[in-house]
Amino acid sequence: MTSVNWKRNSWRRDDSGSSGPELSAPEVQGPSGRPVVLVTGASRGIGREVALAFARNGFDVALTARTVREGEGRVAPRTRGELIPVPGSLETTAAEVRAFGVDALAVPMDLLDGASVFAAADRVLETWGRVDVLVNNAYAQTAGNMDRLLDIELDDATAMMRGNYLHQLALIQRLLPAMVGRGSGVLINLVSGSATTDPPAAPGEGGWGLSYAASKAAFGRLAGAVNAEYRHLGVRAFNLSPGFVVTESGAARGGTDAITGSGFDAVPATVPAAAAVWLATAPGADRFLGKVVWAPKLVESIAV
Repeated sequence: MTSVNWKRNSWRRDDSGSSGPELSAPEVQGPSGRPVVLVTGASRGIGREVALAFARNGFDVALTARTVREGEGRVAPRTRGELIPVPGSLETTAAEVRAFGVDALAVPMDLLDGASVFAAADRVLETWGRVDVLVNNAYAQTAGNMDRLLDIELDDATAMMRGNYLHQLALIQRLLPAMVGRGSGVLINLVSGSATTDPPAAPGEGGWGLSYAASKAAFGRLAGAVNAEYRHLGVRAFNLSPGFVVTESGAARGGTDAITGSGFDAVPATVPAAAAVWLATAPGADRFLGKVVWAPKLVESIAV
């Protein structure tokens, strides 16, 4: 297993085989002197695994989600109806992060509420003074996200676009200036194949809803804009496609069997988590700028 060598304003993995991390203080640092990652949607699923993977690699972890305590988790169904209970919480993930000997900061955030997005970003910056890596994993699933085209209600489609694009943009806008000021920073956006691939079938029959796919398509353009405008100032942004991961929320909503039956092989959440850490820390990661990184293929190729 490779070690991580933290140097001034750099969070690149040292593959030299040294016995452990060597820390030197960057110009601006949090109280611990460790690099800071902010992972959104970290109460369960991919976000939880991403948070744990970064903690395992020596990062302090700020984590956001709507669910603060166990038993409070609820997700919208694929069609319309009552909210569905799901396991997982910020408190649980934060405790698991701290078990690696790093710090965790749990911050409630709802992508459908712009004020909470601004408040979450401000709290992390006020508490730790920096965010070195931002992993935009959270996404909004509103009522009607699997509606067929003629059934889509414009209010629902607008909410989906607000949560999956506009408020993701707002979070980046809040954190990017400090990264530019330091001359370093990494953004990793968890994108969806639904944004660039035609559905193999109608929603609920192995395909996905238009409103969700359209909002993720807009989200998928953010990394390219960041690289075009700020790469020369030390900020890099990646689009990471996790593969088809059956999370707790996905399993609770149902319909995943139809998707796997359409030829999409499920992968564990640990796969995109390992890919995210590699993109944030590996010297060779820059070759993936401007591309959509397919997590299963990347992890297989680097043997994480």
